[in-house]
Amino acid sequence: MGRTVILTDDLGRGERLVRNLGGGPGLVLHDLYGDAEPLAGAALVISDVSALTSDAVLRLRRALVVARDRTTPFLALIHGNLGRGEIQATALGATRILPASAANTLLAKAVAALSRAESELEDGGDLRRCAEEARSAFTAIFRGDTAPAAAIVDAGTTIVNRAIRESKVRDWLNVVAGFDDGTHRHCLTVAGLAAAFAQSLGLNEADAHHLTKGALLHDIGKSKIPLAILNKPAPLTPAERVKMDRHPAIGHAMLVNGDYDAGTLAVVRSHHEYLDGSGYPDGLRAAQIPDLVRLITICDIFAALIETRPYKAPKSTREAYAILEKMGPKLDCDLVRAFRQVALACEQPSQRMSA
Repeated sequence: MGRTVILTDDLGRGERLVRNLGGGPGLVLHDLYGDAEPLAGAALVISDVSALTSDAVLRLRRALVVARDRTTPFLALIHGNLGRGEIQATALGATRILPASAANTLLAKAVAALSRAESELEDGGDLRRCAEEARSAFTAIFRGDTAPAAAIVDAGTTIVNRAIRESKVRDWLNVVAGFDDGTHRHCLTVAGLAAAFAQSLGLNEADAHHLTKGALLHDIGKSKIPLAILNKPAPLTPAERVKMDRHPAIGHAMLVNGDYDAGTLAVVRSHHEYLDGSGYPDGLRAAQIPDLVRLITICDIFAALIETRPYKAPKSTREAYAILEKMGPKLDCDLVRAFRQVALACEQPSQRMSA
């Protein structure tokens, strides 16, 4: 492995880390509060910062931009409150997180694992790592009763868009399908489809980020729906369906006073609205439904159709896309036609849709 850069706010503690890792010229210390910039082109970055204040986070973010590129593993050592530290490290794009108290026994193993992961890129290791990073970010997004920090959502969005740029959406769906939590699996599936849709439509980076961010957040209201309903291994009763159908309004209420733009709020509240007015919670029609919402609604429906649920088998790509077409006036027909390219890209080798 190449050079490892250690970002620290205490050079003495950093030197002990270097000794724990065996020393040598490949281990480079960088004083987070010094004047110099860190060395660029690291093969691994480790952060060891005792107090993740807003100033420290800003300095870390700047140092990471210089020291690593989008494929460089980043190991964050957390001092103090692990839960808060995990959220901050996830927002910074950490590949792996360890409590600093365990560094002596686990650090060498973690570094070795990240070194091996670097060599797995050709075998899909990078995609799996991206998916796990996205799941970690998504877990942080769904944590607590308040709106998630915008930085965490942006970090998760960047991970998904990067994965879709560098791999096939089909492969992303295959990796995500192995996750055990149904809500996490669904939202990451929708986010991957949205990222692929943005790419297919030729959206610029900012618009693609906006679309994928909305996809990640669209079901945030489900964090307040009882698990007995969310995880029920059978169709919902009418009373349970009423509770489930509250999730768009709940999600909107969670985010409305946070640092979220009107477009994202519209996605969260209106992704179950249909152009013919038959959707919920507001019965919006046609021009009342923004394009951003229309795009994610298509991704959301397609994802639900191709996913395995405890009470139903997954539809094939061909069947799922045919259902979208048959929904006619409920969906934007032009966008459904445009989505065909994404549906084609989701095909498994055993499936073939006619061009």
